[in-house]
Amino acid sequence: MGNQNGVPVLREEDVKALARSSGLEESQVNEAFEAFLVEHPKGKMDPKDFSAMLSKALPNKASGGRLGKHIFRIYDTNGDGFIDFTEFMVIFHVMSEGTPEQVLAKIFRLFDINNDGTINRKEMARLIKDMYSLIKAADPMAESEERISQSAFAEMDRDGDGGVTCHEFVSACLEQEHMTRMLALNIIDIFVE
Repeated sequence: MGNQNGVPVLREEDVKALARSSGLEESQVNEAFEAFLVEHPKGKMDPKDFSAMLSKALPNKASGGRLGKHIFRIYDTNGDGFIDFTEFMVIFHVMSEGTPEQVLAKIFRLFDINNDGTINRKEMARLIKDMYSLIKAADPMAESEERISQSAFAEMDRDGDGGVTCHEFVSACLEQEHMTRMLALNIIDIFVE
């Protein structure tokens, strides 16, 4: 994405790349970009706009507040505090059409709060606390926040080094470890209506 005289524009190479990755026609990518600009004239969505969009799009999900901030990180791939159209489209496509490994790698970003490439115990506890209402809604008999956090972390931290890498996270999900799978499915459920 670029700017021309202060107006956001979608470069031709971006249109072609998004069309290839999303399966949309180039004209559809351009239409989606124009619709994005109607809602976000500066070509970027800030966390407040993103939270409002999530609340409208997913009114029955725990998508606002703290959990919404975690979801925002999945989309803000360059970490600049905004979501531009390209970031939005890439994540949208991965979450709807990606391989299980691609989807889980993006979900890992939700867990990796400080973006250092690993999930530590503190990050796990914080995320579980922030998504606990979603967990309880799916399973009223769910264990305590602390128990879920400890169990999930133990499942994921295969080498016992106190940090969970993206590879460890994806492996634990794909091997359908109990707590890890439950957490991943709760996150995926946010994106699936």
